[in-house]
Amino acid sequence: MKKKVKLKLKWKIIFSIILFIIGLLLYMRFISTSGIKIREYKVVNKNLSSFYGFKIAHFTDLHYGMTVDEDKLIYLVELINKTKPDIVIFTGDLVDRHTKVTDEVSKILVSNLSNIESVYGKYYVKGNHDKVNKSYDSIMTDSGFKNLSSYDVIYSKDNKSIFIGGIDVDESLNSETEETLNLNNYDYKIFALHYPDKIDDILKYNFDLVLAGHSHNGQVRLPIIGKIVTPINAKKYYDEYYKIDNTNLYISGGIGNSTINLRFFNKPSFNLYRLVDK
Repeated sequence: MKKKVKLKLKWKIIFSIILFIIGLLLYMRFISTSGIKIREYKVVNKNLSSFYGFKIAHFTDLHYGMTVDEDKLIYLVELINKTKPDIVIFTGDLVDRHTKVTDEVSKILVSNLSNIESVYGKYYVKGNHDKVNKSYDSIMTDSGFKNLSSYDVIYSKDNKSIFIGGIDVDESLNSETEETLNLNNYDYKIFALHYPDKIDDILKYNFDLVLAGHSHNGQVRLPIIGKIVTPINAKKYYDEYYKIDNTNLYISGGIGNSTINLRFFNKPSFNLYRLVDK
């Protein structure tokens, strides 16, 4: 009789564990990957008085075709536009490499990304998943985005300047950008890249603000412990923020998922930075 009771208790425990694991996986797949969170940051620099309140919307790792479909893309565009950004920066991985980029997919992306509004401009760099997407550059340029391999400079009314540059994945700073950085003293310098670990290659240029993606901040995170796994080129830098010398590095957690369609303690998100002088 006691053996039967113990056996029933054992199977109840096993069954409860199985139900818990199934429930947790369903939560990670459907609840944790839903919605989009806006993460807001105040970025302080004494040289920003002429650009006080300047807003940057930074989104990354859309991975269209995984958990992101047209409805979620429409919602993302609506949220970005509600923040009324001065500039918008995308740091790569537009379409997941396992998703076929058909004419229909391209049309959906261009139609919606074109609706993103900004005061001064929209910019992008290439991520590792974008290397297999031959339409990536045309999709982004047709959507009104400028590749940051060709830098840009924004001037205030009193002729103060913000430099905006970037590099595509697996590339280095081109000679034209390097030359303008050596010849000019900009009041504030922003740089975009996909791989956060590559910041070590550009620290000598003393950028004030560097924006990256790729790590997803670890799609699956645990309280206190933090990230579980991050991809190569996001092993040293993967969390939301790092201060490296005089450079502020922010890494967005991304909108979509890579490799597995699971998230935990890490909702899809994009970043909004407000530049202030104090």
